[in-house]
Amino acid sequence: MNDFLVVMEGIEKTFPGVRALDQARFELRAGEVHALVGENGAGKSTLMKVLAGVYTKDAGRIHYQGKEVDIPNPRAAQHLGISMIHQELNLMPHLTLAQNVFIGREPRQGVRFVLDESQINAQTQALFESMHLKLDPRTKVADLTVATQQMVEIAKALSFDSQVLIMDEPTAALTEAEIEELFRTIRQLRNKGVGIVYISHRLEELKQIADRITVMRDGRYVGTEDAQTIPIERIISMMVGRTIFESAPEVPEHPDEEIVLEVKNLNRGNAVKDVSFKLKKGEILGFAGLMGAGRTEVARVVFGADALDSGEIYVHGKKVEIKHPRHAVRHGIGYLSEDRKRYGLALGMDVESNIVLASFQKFLGLLGVVNNSKTRATGKHYVEALTIKTPSLQQKVKNLSGGNQQKVVIGKWLTADTDVLIFDEPTRGIDVGAKSEIYHLLNELAGQGKSIIMISSELPEILRMSHRIIVMCEGRITGELTAAEATQERIMTYATQRRLLVAEDGASQDDFAAQEV
Repeated sequence: MNDFLVVMEGIEKTFPGVRALDQARFELRAGEVHALVGENGAGKSTLMKVLAGVYTKDAGRIHYQGKEVDIPNPRAAQHLGISMIHQELNLMPHLTLAQNVFIGREPRQGVRFVLDESQINAQTQALFESMHLKLDPRTKVADLTVATQQMVEIAKALSFDSQVLIMDEPTAALTEAEIEELFRTIRQLRNKGVGIVYISHRLEELKQIADRITVMRDGRYVGTEDAQTIPIERIISMMVGRTIFESAPEVPEHPDEEIVLEVKNLNRGNAVKDVSFKLKKGEILGFAGLMGAGRTEVARVVFGADALDSGEIYVHGKKVEIKHPRHAVRHGIGYLSEDRKRYGLALGMDVESNIVLASFQKFLGLLGVVNNSKTRATGKHYVEALTIKTPSLQQKVKNLSGGNQQKVVIGKWLTADTDVLIFDEPTRGIDVGAKSEIYHLLNELAGQGKSIIMISSELPEILRMSHRIIVMCEGRITGELTAAEATQERIMTYATQRRLLVAEDGASQDDFAAQEV
């Protein structure tokens, strides 16, 4: 046991109606990256939250640096040298980056109640520079993208100079360049003797960064293997207890020619510049591009979450005014945000309430009384249809796994009977089994005539699922490809263009793009 930095044995944890951990175990050596994998609901995050003091274990033992320890809260864990970067962002949007990094540990100006802002900023700047982050410590978190917020979370955890660093889905919202920078930081920490627990659904990453891999299923320990020798197929089999076959897309070969949604010359500040596109009935239209390309910004404007500066939106050929999300819903448009916890769910409410939330008026009877039997029947229908794992309709959504939370959001918009569904990073933070289910669900919806816009940073996902692919860079559409034309190389060529190139001499857009890159 002295060979290990952390040893967890026989860990039990039960929530109302759910046994999250059942005799779970885990071991971590100093100076190693130990990947922890499993489907959503397998118990990975719960086990690590026990180690980080977020949850108290019901049974079992934890040994740290050779001694049995009790970790009643996160402060106790940090005092021991254990820090966790949570999948859910825990930053305070109204505070600056520096204030978030050193919250509760701020240096003072001699007087107890006066903060030394210049010292906080200087220390944070030095931390950012060590991570090669070009960020101003005085910037407010609310002004950052999700990806940049994630990097700040990592910086905050590193500021504790921890011996154990737990990373829960750290790359879920990062670009390839940002991932490589993160991996460089992880390798530096490993070389310094830090033990790193790396939770990820991106199995292809594990070969690049992990030394060992532990697999969990249904709250139990399945096994630990060497990351460099175990095949990906074996990891998946251990995770799901079955073989997952990535079948070909099931959407109709050609969507209907009817135009359901048309956007003309959409503009919003520097984020959306003269964007125009058409969406057909039964079509999956992929939006590709690097982080900050403007894909999410386009979706938010179309959905009325952000106001447009200029441009026109047509639904079924009719020009419409969408100044608020309720206007979008009225016109049959639903939006599944990449940040489902913040924008897609009422975490403190139960599964049934969340499913009917976007179409609540449909369930009101005489005198405005809610028809509970109707909401219950609807909730039950979508729990079964979407295979949402929940002990009951009355389970609070915050207690569900990430994949099941995503399914609840999908159920909400299906209940609203929307014709156009905008999926922003639909499989972010979702395991391989649940991801396959989401793919099949999108295919079924398209086959039923639903029109889907799918924004994704995963090129294999975009290539697999889309009839057509629109590529954006710096707020503009720089390319449009059919499924037959699209390759990862061509998408990345368009995605890295510095400006929209217009061929004046008859040359193709591909010719110009090739010159640009």
